Amino acid sequence: MVFSSCAQPDPKVSPSVAESVSAELAPFYEQEVTWKSCGGTKTYCGTIEVPADWNNPGESSFKLAVAYHQADKVKPLGSVIFNPGGPGASGYSWITDSIDQLGTDQLRANFNIVGFDPRGVGLSEPHVTCLGAKATDGLLYGDTGFELGSAQDIAATRAQTKVFSDACLENTGPGLGLLDTVSAAHDMDVIRAVFGDSQMNYLGFSYGTFLGTTYAELYPEKVGRMVLDGAINPNISESDSSLNQLVGFDQAFRNFVNDCVTSADCPFKGTSSQAVKEVKTLLKKVESNPVNTDTGRELTIWGLITGMIMPLYSEDYWPYLSQAFSELKQGDGSTFMLLADVYNDRLDNGTYASNTMEAHRAISCLDGRESADESAMAAQNKRALSASAVFGRYWQFGGLGCEQWPFPVAKRPANYDAAGSAPILVIGTTGDPATPYEEAVSLANEILENGHLVTYNGEGHTAYGRSNQCIADAVDNYFIKNVVPSEDPNC
Repeated sequence: MVFSSCAQPDPKVSPSVAESVSAELAPFYEQEVTWKSCGGTKTYCGTIEVPADWNNPGESSFKLAVAYHQADKVKPLGSVIFNPGGPGASGYSWITDSIDQLGTDQLRANFNIVGFDPRGVGLSEPHVTCLGAKATDGLLYGDTGFELGSAQDIAATRAQTKVFSDACLENTGPGLGLLDTVSAAHDMDVIRAVFGDSQMNYLGFSYGTFLGTTYAELYPEKVGRMVLDGAINPNISESDSSLNQLVGFDQAFRNFVNDCVTSADCPFKGTSSQAVKEVKTLLKKVESNPVNTDTGRELTIWGLITGMIMPLYSEDYWPYLSQAFSELKQGDGSTFMLLADVYNDRLDNGTYASNTMEAHRAISCLDGRESADESAMAAQNKRALSASAVFGRYWQFGGLGCEQWPFPVAKRPANYDAAGSAPILVIGTTGDPATPYEEAVSLANEILENGHLVTYNGEGHTAYGRSNQCIADAVDNYFIKNVVPSEDPNC
């Protein structure tokens, strides 16, 4: 297998470095890429080929969509490969559409910033495709018509999930079974080599921290400067991970309520506990009585829950959550529906802008899954109800999501200590709902052999590029000057 190109890479990108790899892998590591201008000034896009099956690299390949933003400096310090999270989020589109929102001016001045769509995501192969837009609406926004958690509800949910899983396999093909995070981490090593770096500099947010940790375990000697922001503990079970998120979103919601009730225009009056009680009543009402919206669509309980979760990712969105509750109390679900649409990447015309949801399910179900055993789900449901009076009722039966996935869980590393790696920065935000702070503490202090914790004391999901100068300085000094904090700066 030989890959060729009709044009040379942009001169600011070094040719592939010499790699000691097998004959089957050599064509991937030595490939040249045709880079074309795209998305704006100093932004280039191309395609990099990787083995479809890393256990049999000579059989077939996947094409990955890759974009990079050229460093401002004539002689950059190298490249930083970036992943925005998900799994299922596009790193490619971040580079082409939102580069000014990624990191800091200092980072972008000194490094080429590389984004890619991981296998199965966005423009990369195999593009995970499942249901049409209308059927996807039913899956994300509809309900079964039965009492939540009843035997009929569970049976109908299983039937819906079966239709979804079968459609994913039929419309994506057998490559659907090769989208696990270990394979994606191996892909990043090819991307590193194509950009001419002997070691990989990496910036990963949220799920991107799991991808980065996996790379560090597979290739510890090739870790350059790695920042894991909004860190995931790779050693805990899917059940514990789900519960940790539940606790995180519950706390974020309570933080929102505590702030809201001090404002004159808060939709809730009285104390925080009274507000939470009122919210529970509103949610229960919507379960059996969907709410109208200004688009003519009905807001069901699942659209409402998604619309509540989305603005909890950042306190900057809290005013939208207040507005949504004010409308809901008047029988209008329009803002909640809008928030849910933003979260689900649904456009006004009824189509979806990306395959993030489908890819998320495909990757997650290969990386691990909660048990769908009846007794195990009952035990997990009990934990969920105890963990959150607001969201716990809607966090149950998590094992159903991957129960009928057509491929087994992929093999993962035995541990994630990345023994022998260079220092790795792990950022945790104390009020992060999606990747709770305690997981960052565990990753930095207990799991990684050379992890270093950087704490941001604040609200929201992740910190670098959106929090304060203390975080920006800690990360920029590490990337640019290779300065590892001697202790947690507690930003």
